[in-house]
Amino acid sequence: MLFHEQESLSEIFHSVRHELHRGALDHKHPFRYIALATQTEEDLDLRYVVLREVDDDLNFYIFSDSRTRKVFHANTNPKVAVLLYHPNKKIQIRVKGQATVHQRDDLSTKMWTRVQGDGKKAYNPRVAPGSRIAHPEEAHQWPETMDDENFTVIKISPNHIDALQLNAQEHLRVEFSKNNDDWEMNWIAP
Repeated sequence: MLFHEQESLSEIFHSVRHELHRGALDHKHPFRYIALATQTEEDLDLRYVVLREVDDDLNFYIFSDSRTRKVFHANTNPKVAVLLYHPNKKIQIRVKGQATVHQRDDLSTKMWTRVQGDGKKAYNPRVAPGSRIAHPEEAHQWPETMDDENFTVIKISPNHIDALQLNAQEHLRVEFSKNNDDWEMNWIAP
């Protein structure tokens, strides 16, 4: 378990925050791969993405090719949701927030330096992600030189975090809502 009913809400917030940071730092942590939900007026979508960083303000950072639907959705409607689950600690965390797309700016340039070797291929295929192709090998063609033309960082600024601690018949649930720079904390019924 990540938290217990005897803990204060601020202690629980600290534990949740710590676990989110670990997800971005530890490649084997269950929070490394998160489900990201996006939407437009006509469509909604859900997919797993890699959590690359969580900063001190709890902003989440993920990388993407600028030609993907998630980037299109985030530009169209910045409201997003993230779902995380830790099977050993039996905790589900839901995050709602605002996405900001960064491409060819200071943040994306800084983050591009972290992408090493063949990892750059993920943001440089000749065929745009989601395009229809006649044969699978068409999707595995890259230019000689890898650049950051399509590299995008999606920054998710959370405004609501809901943590559900599963515990047989006595589940525990807390919510954290951002109000300006402060987090309001409440117990809620599971």
